[in-house]
Amino acid sequence: MRIYVPATVAGLRRLLDTEQLQPLSGTAFALTPRLREAYAAGDDEELEYVAMSEAARASLRLLATELAEDSSAPPRRAVVSADVDDVTLRPDLDDAVVRVAGPIPMSRLAAVHLDLEEAGGAVRAAAAVVDAADLGDPDAEFTLGEAEDHELAWYGVQELPFVLELL
Repeated sequence: MRIYVPATVAGLRRLLDTEQLQPLSGTAFALTPRLREAYAAGDDEELEYVAMSEAARASLRLLATELAEDSSAPPRRAVVSADVDDVTLRPDLDDAVVRVAGPIPMSRLAAVHLDLEEAGGAVRAAAAVVDAADLGDPDAEFTLGEAEDHELAWYGVQELPFVLELL
């Protein structure tokens, strides 16, 4: 199953150091049967994009924590896609949520998706209000939408060392 794991730039650096990805609490996102049921239309590619977008929003939550500890942390959403076999569906958490049993080795990673520099201001602002947006604050939701208007760039896993060097 293709999964989408929320991350941050610091998490991507740990991935390079350890050569494995450890999702926080084992949480990832995927095209699940429940996600498919939630949409009246959409092919697999469109629904995979929805799952990746959910992971990108979760990345904002991780980034909010990092920025609270270190305001100089790069304000970039990051999502790592991987192909794994051992996942548990978690419809009690959300339609696209899955739980991964353990660390994911580099060999199972498919790609890295990362904000470009131009998204930095919008991502920083969105990280500050992501919880308020989840609770229904319309101004916070608007701010979140500003960040989500920026598409994540796609990188091959082998490009990751070079991408991180440029940050």
